[in-house]
Amino acid sequence: MSVLIFDLDGTLVSSMEDLVATLNVVMVEAGHAAIPQEHVANMVGMGAKVLIQRGLEFNGVAWSDETITPLFARFLEHYAANIAVHTRPFDGVVSALEEFRKDGWKLAVCTNKAERLTLPLLAELDLAKYFDAVVGGDTFAVSKPDAEPVHGAIQRAGGEISGSIMIGDSVTDIKAARNAGIPVIAVDFGYTPVPVVELGPDRVISHFDELAAAVGELARTPEDMTG
Repeated sequence: MSVLIFDLDGTLVSSMEDLVATLNVVMVEAGHAAIPQEHVANMVGMGAKVLIQRGLEFNGVAWSDETITPLFARFLEHYAANIAVHTRPFDGVVSALEEFRKDGWKLAVCTNKAERLTLPLLAELDLAKYFDAVVGGDTFAVSKPDAEPVHGAIQRAGGEISGSIMIGDSVTDIKAARNAGIPVIAVDFGYTPVPVVELGPDRVISHFDELAAAVGELARTPEDMTG
């Protein structure tokens, strides 16, 4: 059984506004400047700790694990309480997920967002029911771009690596798919400082309405293509 493995932030959901709001609460409370949203797009994708690190770097502030720890705790507290103020699924997500399930695909989420944030967000947006497995950034000892979370998501969804496909928005997702030995489709509306087309995904889509066709192309075997 094949699995479609989806990244979360910047792929399934538009979460930038809520992430920026929480980051800036943390920065301002710590005595630093708020960060304009256009600068945060380059910071998203590797989890909240990295987001905070980059926020401090933007402010010209040196950081250590010791100084990050209380800021990270505050970030989780505020974000958990404001996780879906503005966050919504991208256009076409729900109908695409419904169609893939009807077509017999197993579906999984593989994100670098912590489980304690991922699971409530999916529930709040009424998306949890579509997924056979959810893997967060702290589900395993390593996170994307390591292959283990991707393989773990496939296994937990009851699928096989062969025939499975990753869908993401950044170099982290593309590298994770490559490391996992599966093809990858990139959305071009997510959170990445480099246009995804330059990162070498197998397909690029600009709307979820285009995903079924891209999946269909990658799911075809050589026999299908010559038959």
